[in-house]
Amino acid sequence: MAEVGVLFVCTGNICRSPTAEGVARKLLIDAGLDARVAVDSAGLGGWHVGDPPDPRAIESARRRGYELSAQRARRFGRADFDDFALIVGMDRGHVAQLRARRPRGTAGEVRLFLEFLAADDPGFGDDVPDPYYGGTADYELSLDLIERGLPGLIETLMRDFL
Repeated sequence: MAEVGVLFVCTGNICRSPTAEGVARKLLIDAGLDARVAVDSAGLGGWHVGDPPDPRAIESARRRGYELSAQRARRFGRADFDDFALIVGMDRGHVAQLRARRPRGTAGEVRLFLEFLAADDPGFGDDVPDPYYGGTADYELSLDLIERGLPGLIETLMRDFL
């Protein structure tokens, strides 16, 4: 059983959060941390429950060596606050909703994904933009930001959680 769990959260769990889950899963395997860190993703809304990630997210990820096609969308639930040590919202709106929903006394720490960018990374602002209504370039940008943020997140896990 993993020592720590990380949950990535976006709006519907078909674009940003499953991409972050897939990239994190590969990076954790590559770092030999996959037995110690469990990753998952969820959406704040239930519109896509049971659906695979958006085909554009799957294709963008596949071109870079990440596999998302086995994932299925699920809705974020109250138990997630206790089941995951780190709950990561992909944008400020997600973080605000998560913090508003968080019951008193639950363990999960809520953080914004791009807080994990390296200090010298110029980033793209505070949010991983939602590519859903865009095209291929929007999915590539989201994936770029996710790839840039995950090394800092893994470093934080190793320093503060493991």
